Amino acid sequence: MTSNKAFSPEPIVTLVNYFKDPFDNAVATARTCYSSKVVWPEDVRRDEAARQKRDHIAESIYWAGHHTTLQHATFQFALERVSRQCIWSFLHSHPFYNSEQVSQRYVEVAPGHFSIPPLEGRAREIFEKTLQLQMEAYQRLLGELSPALMQQYKKVFPNRDPELKQWKSSLKKRAQEAARYVLPVATHAHLYHTVSGLTLHRYHRLCEAFDAPIEQRLVVEQMIRAVDAVDPLFFKKIEDVLPLDQTPEFRFFQGRPVSGVEAKTFVDEFDASLGTKTSKLVDYSVNAEGSLAAAVRAVLGLPSQALSDREAIASVLDPSKNRQLGEALNLMAHGKLTRTLSHVHFTFRKKISHTADSQDQRHRMTPGSRPVLFGHFVANRPDYILPAIFKESSAALETYTKTMEAVWKAITDLLNAGAGHEAAAYLLPNAFPVRFHESGDLLNHHHKWTKRLCFNAQEEIWHMCRDEVAQVSDLFPEIGRFISAPCGLRAAAGLKPICPEGDRFCGVPVWRLPRESLERII
Repeated sequence: MTSNKAFSPEPIVTLVNYFKDPFDNAVATARTCYSSKVVWPEDVRRDEAARQKRDHIAESIYWAGHHTTLQHATFQFALERVSRQCIWSFLHSHPFYNSEQVSQRYVEVAPGHFSIPPLEGRAREIFEKTLQLQMEAYQRLLGELSPALMQQYKKVFPNRDPELKQWKSSLKKRAQEAARYVLPVATHAHLYHTVSGLTLHRYHRLCEAFDAPIEQRLVVEQMIRAVDAVDPLFFKKIEDVLPLDQTPEFRFFQGRPVSGVEAKTFVDEFDASLGTKTSKLVDYSVNAEGSLAAAVRAVLGLPSQALSDREAIASVLDPSKNRQLGEALNLMAHGKLTRTLSHVHFTFRKKISHTADSQDQRHRMTPGSRPVLFGHFVANRPDYILPAIFKESSAALETYTKTMEAVWKAITDLLNAGAGHEAAAYLLPNAFPVRFHESGDLLNHHHKWTKRLCFNAQEEIWHMCRDEVAQVSDLFPEIGRFISAPCGLRAAAGLKPICPEGDRFCGVPVWRLPRESLERII
């Protein structure tokens, strides 16, 4: 693998908050399982004998796979100069984290904020020139999209003057949301990222996996060093990094021709299977309504003659009967009735942009099997998602199309100049499609659907959720009839205000309109 030293600029990792005595606490929690009283961290380090016992227990339970003791310790990092590619492929690819990340929808991207992988000579020149091209297109689109956005905004808010400062800001954010599609996944982000000690162990072991092993290792090594500075024992006997060439994904690709022929066939086959949908239901619990109703009756201790399937489903999904559905807090995993939704499962095949998927994957309890990204790349064939607003502006559409063509040519040239796929992938635009499968239970899909059916949600995700809910409703109407945006749930529950977004109200009384009639461009 290429030397880490050539990666620039290097990510910055700062340990902001951390759990007190993480190593001693992990052993104390283990000993408490077999003690008649709580064992405290100070107990496990009291004297030499206690410390020897502590170290022995820590090692033995680690190798036996009893790792829940490592989850108690939590570490919060501030990350800077980390690429969107690294975040999407590694930091947000699993359920066991929390992040608050700068949004490209709401914060304008400034020039020069890109990660550059180890490249030299002609390859470096191509890479940097392409970054400049993408940045210039982004800035140009911010202006070219404005007239079309103004027109659409006036349709939604006919009584607002978009020239006023408070509404200008809203229009600018919508322009940023669409223009960002040309930016590369090399674009920097900054974020707070919180994980447990167990997740850090896993990060370290697998940090050299696809798609961005060089950057991932740089980030994780800094995390480990930061924890070492506050507790040298926690990672004292950490496992070695699993080399990239020992991962199953690498071994599969090794020796296979990277001609793009298989990728092209796959992409064509995948897209054809979707038809006109963004997301297609491909597997599900065949007896969803019956299973849900039976689970509800079991919670309440009622026979079928006392509570019909229709009544049982309504008792958990109808906001007029279950007002918890309109709460600001998501209480569904904590309520006895709403936990019944976990018995119904759905699997979707979907295609959304890298930037939209970066938001979709934040719904960590509807996990997806996301691809080795470059395995979907076909040289000299631009492949990208087109946001709806571009169809309303010929100037913006021309800029967008020409930029994508130039980027694909540049990536092909970069590969011909000797760059590897890892480096070339950083130039893929935010618009590059992520094709994958995603599964989850009704409990967590319900949370995602209702939140993302709000007109303030990112446009692609809104369309994705509309597709999914429509298909579920066709198969299971007793379930689907209760799924709506947050305002719809609150209206049905009799809660005020109906729209929980305050001055961010989308301008459309969604709760009054049939779901199938809803359309949006911005």
